[in-house]
Amino acid sequence: MKLLTRRVLALGMPLLFTACATVGPPLPPSLELPKPPADLRATRKGDKVTLTWTIPAVTTDRQAVRSMGSTRICRGGETSLTQCGAPVGVASPQAIPVANSPRQKISGTYTDTLPLPTENANPSGFATYAVEVLNADGRGAGLSNQIRVSLARTLPPPENFAAHVTNQGIVLTWASVRQGASTGQVRYVYRIYRRQEGSQQQVLAGEVPSGGEPAFTDSSFDWGKTYEYRVETVTAIVRENNSELQVEGDDSAEVKVFADDIFPPAVPAGLQAVFSGPGQKAFIDVIWAPVTDVDLDGYNVFRHEDGAAPVRVNAELLKAPAYRDAGVVSGKRYFYSVSSVDVRGNESTRSEEASEAVP
Repeated sequence: MKLLTRRVLALGMPLLFTACATVGPPLPPSLELPKPPADLRATRKGDKVTLTWTIPAVTTDRQAVRSMGSTRICRGGETSLTQCGAPVGVASPQAIPVANSPRQKISGTYTDTLPLPTENANPSGFATYAVEVLNADGRGAGLSNQIRVSLARTLPPPENFAAHVTNQGIVLTWASVRQGASTGQVRYVYRIYRRQEGSQQQVLAGEVPSGGEPAFTDSSFDWGKTYEYRVETVTAIVRENNSELQVEGDDSAEVKVFADDIFPPAVPAGLQAVFSGPGQKAFIDVIWAPVTDVDLDGYNVFRHEDGAAPVRVNAELLKAPAYRDAGVVSGKRYFYSVSSVDVRGNESTRSEEASEAVP
């Protein structure tokens, strides 16, 4: 019995020594201060500044964030903020992202309204933004990176925005916006955007300098589709290094228009008819000046004798501005006219006639 007890003790001693070797000094408690964001971004449209940042997943001592408080929105007129002071806004607590997981990044966002500038506001002025993320106890580790946003005055959106379809394209018109006081540093531009119905993609259709006629013709679209248009006024500030800072104003109301092409191409001109001459098989060559419409599909040629109705003589659309009529008879005079047809089947009126006699 004593021998068995000694063997059990001998086998158990190494296990006791191994367990004691894992014990280490206790770790200090985490302060649980979220690490300040380093990717604060800002976009301005009109008097609204939208801030976005990545919500921190770790604390300043590299521990996973366990609880999240609100985020203070800081704005100041100085070049660099040393502290938040009185925040201009507070973003509510967000979901806590998973630490060390790039796919789990969560963005915070806040939209601030700038104080309304006067007409004589300094166009070179800036506001500096930062955010401070707090823990559940209302404590933070300091400010994020800082972003400067222009305080230049933007104009209200144009009114009476309208669109109508012509054979040259979609014509957009609006009421001029009163510019007010400005300096040589500032210019204003109307910027027109187009979006096809059912799509989220915004396409810049064109720009028009202010001071001129408030109208623009868009010819870069596809016929047979529905589009939505908007226009805004952009404030462009020329800086000391001759670079240009642009601030977008608010959007006008959208207008919807269906690009229905019911417009025929141009009427052919310069029509001539020439007989082949003696000594060869009789025919009449008909030629005319090319129609330059970009959607032209071809031409139709019409012929008639004196007192008869014109009849089309080509079976298919002619792609070139010429036609040889070999179905002529000696002793008769023939009258010719030509029409143009676009890819959607719209046909022009017939051209002025040209005639030729066959001896």
